[in-house]
Amino acid sequence: MKRIAVSLLVAAWGLSAAGASAQQIELKFGHVGAPGSLFAMSAEEFAKRANAKLGDSAKVTVFGSSQLGKDKELLQKLKLGTVHFALPSTVMSTVADEFGLFEMPYLVKDRAHMARIENEVFWERLAPAAEARGYKILAVWENGFRHVTNNQRPIARPEDLKGIKLRTPKGTWRVRMFQAYGANPTPMSFSEVFTALQTGVIDGQENPFAQIYSAKFQEVQTYLSLTGHVYTPAYVTVGTKAWDKLPAEVRKTLEETAKETQAFVYDTAARLDKELLEKLRSGGIQVNEADKAAFAAASQDIYAQYAKSVPGGQKLVDTAIGLGR
Repeated sequence: MKRIAVSLLVAAWGLSAAGASAQQIELKFGHVGAPGSLFAMSAEEFAKRANAKLGDSAKVTVFGSSQLGKDKELLQKLKLGTVHFALPSTVMSTVADEFGLFEMPYLVKDRAHMARIENEVFWERLAPAAEARGYKILAVWENGFRHVTNNQRPIARPEDLKGIKLRTPKGTWRVRMFQAYGANPTPMSFSEVFTALQTGVIDGQENPFAQIYSAKFQEVQTYLSLTGHVYTPAYVTVGTKAWDKLPAEVRKTLEETAKETQAFVYDTAARLDKELLEKLRSGGIQVNEADKAAFAAASQDIYAQYAKSVPGGQKLVDTAIGLGR
């Protein structure tokens, strides 16, 4: 029985059967971010720290730019054990309805507010919802505050989005939000967005500065509107079945390192918010402020839909908002 168990561990984590106990466990970390993105910096920092602690027992290797698959493919591969870590963001709202909390417009005020939501809401309600569907979240990192770019006109108020073909991630609530604002939301994988913007298949998209700049969307977009409409966390995620087959000490090291890397992620994200906005401005894209109060007023129906459709949704929203006061 012991030899069978070892063979199963070997198969799940990419080891050869011969001399498995002496070989280093290879752990693949896939994400969709481009080189230089916050996702890339975060995953690479985690790998550097984890590998220094793991020694010869295991090694984390990072694959960005959707090399191992787009978001939904990565989630499937986590369950299969062919990818060991992923960094999903908006797509988690398609896994468990509770994650739609972070799709609510203007819910998160700043990173200090997000930290309180994580401590008092996330680990109690959202993380267990993911685990019930076969995923374990090791830590909460960041995608960031999202802003709209497009080629039609500056977006100052919701009505300015009327008729604009706007790429969104594949999450129900983001689509509903931009429909409420009058846009024509078009769910699309991140890796396809640059070409779609370049060829005019879509007019615009919405992302944090780090994703906009690293993907070079400014090269194919005229306007950047500072809507800050949603703050999206990113989740260091593993598949529970494959995760449970790892040696306990390896799991402990990886989980502790994922959590400790959060401070690096937040510090880097705050720095990039300032640096990249200036780089985008100097690169020629036209930047304008948006009327956030008008957008927030136009978002009330999204909150009502979430509260109605997600069990306990109203309490989740009320608690999260209350932590920002």
